[in-house]
Amino acid sequence: MFPVLAAAVPPVKSATASATLSPQVVQQLQHELNPSRSPLAINAPWLTHIFAGIFVASAILLIIMLALQTTKQEGLSGTIGGRMESAYRGRLGGDAQMARFTTYVAVTFIIFGTLLSLTGI
Repeated sequence: MFPVLAAAVPPVKSATASATLSPQVVQQLQHELNPSRSPLAINAPWLTHIFAGIFVASAILLIIMLALQTTKQEGLSGTIGGRMESAYRGRLGGDAQMARFTTYVAVTFIIFGTLLSLTGI
């Protein structure tokens, strides 16, 4: 429809093509182009990847541990008589130890999930 006048427009030369940029300027330009990345994700990407690895590992471990746990009122004896180990304060049984460790894994999952959301990965 409209004729293109490519010969009438002179080519534009970039002033930054011949000059080298300092690392600070490059980092600032990258942050301006991609503002969703946090300074931690820009300066220490290895740390954010470690956070992500711990988060994924704790998620998988939490799923496995929740699947292996038994309910507190499992079976007829739990319904009628209650749990026998609740009557005394001795060493924790296997179920109680597993419940305690599951709590630690769940807290780790929440902490690293929060850290990952703050780092912007």
